[in-house]
Amino acid sequence: MTAPGRIRERGPLAILLAAIALAGCSSSSATAAPGSQGPAASGEGPSATPTPVATVGPDTFVATGSMAKARVGHTASLLASGQVLIAGGDPFAHLTWTELFGPACDCFEATGEMGTERMKHTATVLPEGTVLVAGGEGSGEDPTLAELALASAELYDPATGKFTPAGSMTVPRLDHTATLLADGRVLIAGGQDDEYRILSSAELYDPATGEFTETGAMTVPRVYHTATLLADGRVLIAGGQSDADSPDNLASAELYDPASGKFTATGSMAEPRGWHTATLLADGRVLIAGGQNQIGSLASAELYDPASGTFAPAGPMTVPRSGHTATLLADGRVLMAGGNAHHEALTSAELFNPGSGS
Repeated sequence: MTAPGRIRERGPLAILLAAIALAGCSSSSATAAPGSQGPAASGEGPSATPTPVATVGPDTFVATGSMAKARVGHTASLLASGQVLIAGGDPFAHLTWTELFGPACDCFEATGEMGTERMKHTATVLPEGTVLVAGGEGSGEDPTLAELALASAELYDPATGKFTPAGSMTVPRLDHTATLLADGRVLIAGGQDDEYRILSSAELYDPATGEFTETGAMTVPRVYHTATLLADGRVLIAGGQSDADSPDNLASAELYDPASGKFTATGSMAEPRGWHTATLLADGRVLIAGGQNQIGSLASAELYDPASGTFAPAGPMTVPRSGHTATLLADGRVLMAGGNAHHEALTSAELFNPGSGS
């Protein structure tokens, strides 16, 4: 049962949840009871057998090994070893167990379990290589009641493959952002709390002390926003939603200055949007792409210039996308993949070239 005012399952995630629900009768997506202790307990562990890789041309996709269980609302973190830590997810079981993707074998294998089942959390790789997992949504002791926003945090150590408690945030949060700052601290901003309110508050995690402390609040509450570390050490916060009872998105943006611990307004985007992506380009600008507004998914894109504090139009994507991913490639281009376009999940991908602006 969802409490009034809580923004849940609206937008791209709703499409994914519906797809998982429809597939729920298949053995591959059978739902474990909350608190299930992962692959070993269920007998459906991930296979470490290398997946044969077909010879393909450049700029193409090829299938790889599969995870042991379908996930949504999970995180994926690139470790120093080149492996990828997949943690949490699954809207029905709120998984505690995690897996590692190994590029050498193109396969997944089980690793340590989190202390708390969660989805819609954040996972941040810290300078020493550990991964900070913070907040998210958990099912609580009674699975028939509304899901709970979590304040707890934990650290994953790739050397041991284990999670250990890392204290608690100052307030419970889900659908927040977590940004690694230049000094090694982590800025956690916005999201929703356990009272179903959209938050303007922010806090800092300091790996040196292992503690969370409050910092300045954002100028407006935000959820489904983006947070991007700029070359000068500030953080650009853009878009999102501010009112749980309204489908309207925000065009506003603001900057967090770690030196002062304060947020200040900056230029606004041309279009209000949430569920978009924000990618720091090699030249220091930030590419804002896609997302959705009250009408539907967007194809438009904009470029933020930190020097002027303004947004300028960029060439639109080939199709509207919200809830997609954007990844900066080594050659400076940006790969846009998947997402949702007007209630249809996408398999397509495209590339943005900063030199041509399209």
